[in-house]
Amino acid sequence: MAAPDAFALTGKVAVVTGAGAGIGSAIALTFAEAGAAVVCIDSDAGAAKAVSDAIANFGMRSVAITCDVSSETDVRAAADTAVKEFGTVNILVNGAAGNDPNGTVLDLSLSDWNRVFAVNVTGAFLMSRAILPSMIAAGGGSVIHIASQLGSVAGPKRAVYCASKGALIQLAKAMATDHAAQNIRVNTLSPGAVETGRLVLRFGDMDTARRLAGPKHLLRRLGQPIEIARAAIFLASDASSFMTGADLLVDGGYNAT
Repeated sequence: MAAPDAFALTGKVAVVTGAGAGIGSAIALTFAEAGAAVVCIDSDAGAAKAVSDAIANFGMRSVAITCDVSSETDVRAAADTAVKEFGTVNILVNGAAGNDPNGTVLDLSLSDWNRVFAVNVTGAFLMSRAILPSMIAAGGGSVIHIASQLGSVAGPKRAVYCASKGALIQLAKAMATDHAAQNIRVNTLSPGAVETGRLVLRFGDMDTARRLAGPKHLLRRLGQPIEIARAAIFLASDASSFMTGADLLVDGGYNAT
């Protein structure tokens, strides 16, 4: 059984994209509570600053960076700022995600398709490429791509979302293969439906989301952001030191049926 301090992130520096809201903000705050300094990256400057300020309020170091993860220039600048501020990076969470439109491949425009992939997949690629040199120089670290239960099973009219999240699962496996010798672990974390603003956009309100999406999970409810953040702590910490190239499902049993 792992010792309790195996889950600690004391002295670590974590970069979290999509940190301004939902699962990303829960991860950023939970990492800070576990002892990490946190770089909060989001396209919404005010949201990133609010989370960073909340971290500072309970005594941990944090910085907010405004960044479009689909922009190579933005990502390079964000990575440079993170390293300049903290000296190194030990943990990277690629959690930024766009609001994908519903649709089959017949419904989606090319611009819809490209935008979802630009944020969900290219963003993870660009940020990983920018952060890995510092992580390698520090002696290793943990990279976590936030995928989805729909990266391994399909949902109706979710063609681009399913494809992009499946791509992240494969990207993690490829990166794990390429960088294991450098003590870099790379995994995906795949949530089920979680009570965030994205569900409100999709269903209109949270009560409707709970009524329609909750029963699709064996636990008969939606997940909470903190439940995903706790799983991210596991993947980021030494508690998962023998785990790489894997997909951790935290989906309330969605994929079990």
